[in-house]
Amino acid sequence: MNAARDAFLAAMRQVAATVTVVTTDGPDGRMGATVSAFTSLSADPPMVLVCLKRGSRIARAVAANGVFTVNVLPEDAHEMARRFAGAFDDETPDRFHGTTFTETDFGPVLPRATAFTCRLEQSYHHATHEICIGAVTGISNAGEQPLTYLHGTFHVVRPKQSL
Repeated sequence: MNAARDAFLAAMRQVAATVTVVTTDGPDGRMGATVSAFTSLSADPPMVLVCLKRGSRIARAVAANGVFTVNVLPEDAHEMARRFAGAFDDETPDRFHGTTFTETDFGPVLPRATAFTCRLEQSYHHATHEICIGAVTGISNAGEQPLTYLHGTFHVVRPKQSL
């Protein structure tokens, strides 16, 4: 057991993360995976950052295709988050099967998701992950409240009531 690692993981469980599904499509095929490490990088020019586990199918596909889409899932999409996290891969290996989505040159846009289509600008190997920087080429703002993940479970965001 690694005490420092365990302490880090316990502390990170206290950090709420927006639940996203990164998708890609191109010569290496269509792929999608649930990802919590997503953030804006800059507004001028518009750029985002996602972290993908090194060697994973999604990391290989994004690198080969050179494009990706970040889908910020709406608050009621916990089953979609689980699907793209691989929870049903034994029964349905194609994570897109039965899902309505919009095709783009960068990767599918999922239903009611706020989506950022991106061209892969740079990627860096660091420890166990690929840090992927995407130049935003398009935005589809669905205006939905996001699904979040905290303490190992899904949550919804609500404004704090004034006293």
